[in-house]
Amino acid sequence: MANPPNFPGKPTGCIVLADGTAFYGHGFGATGTAEAELCFNTAMTGYQEIMTDPSYAGQVVTFTFPHIGNTGTNPEDDEATAPVARGMVVKWQPSEPSNYRSTGDLPDWLAKNGRIGIGGVDTRRLTRAIRRQGAPHVAIAHDPEGNFDLAEMVARARAFPGLEGLDLAREVTCAQSYRWDEMRWAWPDGYARRTTPGRRVVAIDYGAKRNILRCLASAGCDVTVLPATATADEVLAHDPEGVFLSNGPGDPAATGIYAVPMIQGILKRRDLPIFGICLGHQMLALALGGKTVKMNHGHHGANHPVKDVETGKVEITSMNHGFAVDTASLPEGVIETHVSLFDGSNCGIRVAERPIFSVQQHPEASPGPQDSYYLFQRFVTLMEQAATQRV
Repeated sequence: MANPPNFPGKPTGCIVLADGTAFYGHGFGATGTAEAELCFNTAMTGYQEIMTDPSYAGQVVTFTFPHIGNTGTNPEDDEATAPVARGMVVKWQPSEPSNYRSTGDLPDWLAKNGRIGIGGVDTRRLTRAIRRQGAPHVAIAHDPEGNFDLAEMVARARAFPGLEGLDLAREVTCAQSYRWDEMRWAWPDGYARRTTPGRRVVAIDYGAKRNILRCLASAGCDVTVLPATATADEVLAHDPEGVFLSNGPGDPAATGIYAVPMIQGILKRRDLPIFGICLGHQMLALALGGKTVKMNHGHHGANHPVKDVETGKVEITSMNHGFAVDTASLPEGVIETHVSLFDGSNCGIRVAERPIFSVQQHPEASPGPQDSYYLFQRFVTLMEQAATQRV
């Protein structure tokens, strides 16, 4: 392949959109080719958290902030056992890491985990393409020799089925139940373990980030994690004082085929507090009779303003979703509590006269830095109130 026009040197990385548009750069990380949906993330920090967030399954992430990789990588910042996003695209090549917590650099970390990176790309132009086309399907490739078959890459991008109708929670959920007692990171010791008794919480793992579980533990919960396919009977067998519905990837309607009956089963316990985040929020809305819709390019970043319509408070939040709850579909008795100030889309609901609520944003990511942490405390308070009423 001849050098692309205006590209300095020989490209070793390439990303091709399904419409045939190609972007060239310098590859790093793993070699090979992968297909995915393409999104962009506007966060200035947290690239390792983003790449390991199970909600990014089936996606390649374009980072709009140019300094990606300069703080290196370390095991403490993983949100799952390995990267889940299929690849990353950045403006500048990752530099040598400069951070006291770093134990390795980004290219080596990606290579070790089989994930492709491309640097030297005009990410502003690529982001405009995403906004215009609406999360396009792409093929991403890294070849040190610079040999790219563009026709084949276009075909692979067009063959990618997309996320609509795709249940990815089954791919990222845990294989069996387990207990969680690790709490939030704190200077100077890092992560501590919860040793005192707390409220019994069953967390349904649709692709749960570790820091969500840490926040639950830090807020006062004894957490038992169950797979996404758990039934209502399996959940209630743990005698929970509260049920948490986690974040996760894919189309909520597809996951809802098995998740909605479970949630509707536990909704029969009218005094049982339920709290959902992201996909868990969407699952709860579906179980209550609402609907979800695919967004044009979704919300991905750590600078999203969300308004609590009941208090007037505006929170700076982290978000990662390509589907949203359709506010107009919410039945009577389900109240909208939060909205995005970017586009007015739904970001939270609660059930009137019941201890049930959920939000679209990620309160555990702390970009505010603590604007939304009160939601975990609200969940614990609801469990304490329910326990008092049962006495």
